[in-house]
Amino acid sequence: MDSVRSDRNGGSSRIPVALKILIAGGFGAGKTTMVGSVSEIRPLQTEEVLTGAEGADDVSGVEGKTTTTVTMDFGRITITEDLQLYLFGTPGQDRFWFLWDELSQGALGAVVLADTRRLADCFPSIDYFEQRGTPFVVAVNCFDTHHRFAPEAVARALDLDPGVPVVLFDARDQVAARNVLIELVEYVARRQLTSAGRR
Repeated sequence: MDSVRSDRNGGSSRIPVALKILIAGGFGAGKTTMVGSVSEIRPLQTEEVLTGAEGADDVSGVEGKTTTTVTMDFGRITITEDLQLYLFGTPGQDRFWFLWDELSQGALGAVVLADTRRLADCFPSIDYFEQRGTPFVVAVNCFDTHHRFAPEAVARALDLDPGVPVVLFDARDQVAARNVLIELVEYVARRQLTSAGRR
């Protein structure tokens, strides 16, 4: 999979493989925060102030949130010299879901962020990826002041298929967010090996 090109001095340099990853989940789960914390470039963010229109945004459980992603977040992280991940954060509200089909084209897999204060909000993301056969991991964004649940309990509550990874992390922590992305890449690789072995 590695690509090699010649440099001006006649040597060779590697061109890293670039993979597209979606960062999905419900409104206020931490998607923008995760992309911003882990990206090695200045992330592109399309945050706008909440409308304030009655019924437009359900902020129960995240009453302090004042902005929302209206198109996508974008960032990049280099995992190894041979592998770069391009991160596309999806908008969380129902009224922006029409963008998901465009954003998901060509994606290797997805991270579904779960907020245990509003766990049901990640069901639409899970359903979306399950219906399309897109591999995903569930990353539970652990907030300081809220009770933490074991990954097994979250998997049961979300009725996940056996083997779908559930990890606990803090979206603000660069190393923790990077480890979630590595977990996803390794999970996709395991699935591909298993699929190849059945042929």
